[in-house]
Amino acid sequence: MRYGLIYKTAVTPAKVCDFKSTDSICPKQGLVFTDKLFDCKTADLAIKAKGCFAATIRKKNNKTKNPDLDRWRSQIRMPFEGTFSKLRKRARFKGLAKVFFQCTFESICHNLKKAIAILPLQLAPQGAQG
Repeated sequence: MRYGLIYKTAVTPAKVCDFKSTDSICPKQGLVFTDKLFDCKTADLAIKAKGCFAATIRKKNNKTKNPDLDRWRSQIRMPFEGTFSKLRKRARFKGLAKVFFQCTFESICHNLKKAIAILPLQLAPQGAQG
C-alpha cells in the first residue's frame, strides 16, 4: 500500500454501479478505503464478507458520519487518488475482454514505472545516500 502499486484490476460494464463490484476488488484481509460512492449497506456487507474492515468516507446525510474520522481517511486515500487520476478514464476498445486487457496492461505499466523508483531505494545499502 505504501508504494501505490496496483495489485488487482476489475472491469464491469458501464451499466453496473461501482459499489456492486466491491466483492470482486476487495482483498482477502485488511482495511479497505473507499469513497462516498461506496457508502451503502451492500458495499459494507461485501467488504465484511471478505473478512475486511470498511474505511468508507461517509456521505453528509449519513447519521454515523464522523467528520474527524473521514478527514483522516481522506488523508490516507490521497496518494492513491493521485495514482488513479493519471489512468485513462475512457476505454480505447469496445467489449469487456478488450477493455479488461487494456486495463490490465495499463496497471502493469504503472507498476513498472513505480518499480523504477522503488527498487533503487530497496537495493541501496544501509546508510548510503541516494
